Amino acid sequence: MLAIIIPAHNEEAFLGQCLRSALNAAADPALTGEPVQIIVVADRCSDATETIASQFPVITLTVFDGSVGAARAAGAMYALEMGARWLAFSDADTLVPDKWLSAQLACNADAVCGVIDVHDWTADDKVVRQYFKKTYVPMDGHRHIHGANLGVSARAYQLAGGFQPLPSHEDVALVKRLEQSGASICWSASTKVSTSARKSFRAPAGFGATLARVRGLITFPAHGSRPVRIDPFGAIEV
Repeated sequence: MLAIIIPAHNEEAFLGQCLRSALNAAADPALTGEPVQIIVVADRCSDATETIASQFPVITLTVFDGSVGAARAAGAMYALEMGARWLAFSDADTLVPDKWLSAQLACNADAVCGVIDVHDWTADDKVVRQYFKKTYVPMDGHRHIHGANLGVSARAYQLAGGFQPLPSHEDVALVKRLEQSGASICWSASTKVSTSARKSFRAPAGFGATLARVRGLITFPAHGSRPVRIDPFGAIEV
């Protein structure tokens, strides 16, 4: 059995589309009929997140942990108890491709770190969008780590100790421990997902927060000088 684990904190605006994409990935013929269980971990939700999840053939766990790391861990524990051999993690504001799971498995690795794109740039994000395109490298061999696009075998996950109850960077911490445990990691562009650039981000140091910092770092110097823009992935001058 395979498992898709999606933490959600007040995600009524995005969850429906996310689950439809996850169900499409679960129905991929390349999986040759292997069961896929989708698990939504509703963490401290005060909106219609759980109601929306109940309209889909998924399992909904209700938790009050207050951190994305703890929510991912709760979903992983449930999946492992069900006998899942592979854990695929995404986010509730993210759309996964139809071949997402099969592409992860095709990497033949203990873990797969995938890349992202953005599906909802707004008009006022033109400069931020340009930054992202210039500084983000979505190709095989990349070194990006996203909880929105991460897969790991049950054995490697347990050997590494699983997710820590962190409010941010729980994905980075897990991958570091996977590396320390000797797990083979595939840094693949074949599993690209599409995520949100929303300004009301959840994780205090996640992708949304990174974009917020970019927005704040964009400066327009005095007339006659060249603009220097600082990117969170490294400094560039344009």
